[in-house]
Amino acid sequence: MKVLTVVGARPQFVKAAAVSRPLRERHEEVLVHTGQHYDEALSGVFFDELGIPDPDYDLGVGSDSHGAQTAAMIRELEAVVEEEDPDVVLTYGDTNSTLASAVVTSKLPIPLAHVEAGLRSFNRAMPEEVNRVLTDHASDLLFVPSAVGRDHLATEGVTEGVYVTGDVMYDALLAVRDRVPAPGDVFTDLSLEPGEYVLATVHRARNTDSRERLLAIVDALAATADPVVLPLHPRTADRLESYGLYEHAADALTLVDPQGYLDFLGLLAGARALATDSGGAQKEACFLGTPCVTLREETEWTETVDAGWNVLVGADPAAIERALLDPSAPAERADLYGNGDAAERIVDLLDAAVAPRRDPAAPS
Repeated sequence: MKVLTVVGARPQFVKAAAVSRPLRERHEEVLVHTGQHYDEALSGVFFDELGIPDPDYDLGVGSDSHGAQTAAMIRELEAVVEEEDPDVVLTYGDTNSTLASAVVTSKLPIPLAHVEAGLRSFNRAMPEEVNRVLTDHASDLLFVPSAVGRDHLATEGVTEGVYVTGDVMYDALLAVRDRVPAPGDVFTDLSLEPGEYVLATVHRARNTDSRERLLAIVDALAATADPVVLPLHPRTADRLESYGLYEHAADALTLVDPQGYLDFLGLLAGARALATDSGGAQKEACFLGTPCVTLREETEWTETVDAGWNVLVGADPAAIERALLDPSAPAERADLYGNGDAAERIVDLLDAAVAPRRDPAAPS
């Protein structure tokens, strides 16, 4: 079986690393990098650390408006899919790369498999939410992390080809846990002691494209008694500069460069709490037993909130300060997204559900 895998952003690299290992043991994988995240700190380092093979195709699309970026991906990806003629296209998550995969395959007689299907924040103002919904309704195989996702899909009338597999990001974390550094080994000059700092990430457009919201978040983080380490996403750095807030943020917080996967996990594992607007980091915090304060009004990872590991605070300074003062931390970590065998289950399901479109003995 030939599987064409499409990735383009940091969380997708992590997920693909988990699935590619068992997939390549049994089948041919053609890896396509759209170039959505093209910065070395957000792309190349993840390929190196996670042992992901070099992409067979790098579309080099780069940054642009949502429409222009997605259109460029569709144009380039369609040519690759037609040339490779895979048995199935495998896509991940909720980015523009995900949506481009759905649009291309919907026009071709090639099935689409969506890993991390069924998630809903129920906020259609989020581009990611629109990408999720459209991709799910164009997919033939939908691999959902938990029963909650299955129920969301059933409510929308999607019941065929839906499988609860667990979360491949948990697989990825388990695969590297022995290589995760201690916080002090990540930044030897910061004197970071486990449990005595807060880790933060801010990159969502809703927070970065509003000066008022971004300032409110910076000020609330600055009010925290412990040091706050903020790996600075390129978009956030650009907005801080354009709003005239960069020096204020640099004085109030410990700004550092974007971190690779292993170093980020090390910082997260040692943090007293995480303040984030990321989706994947909410889960990673739960996996590692770090309380999470989500700088959004809603989340697609509702299980983390229900289990008590996550609290939603938006950009409300008082709510942020209150949550970071006494972050939620249950006595035990709940197994919300499987037991670490999601990738193997996905490959098993592909084996059972995807019929080769060519004679396996014929030359490709």
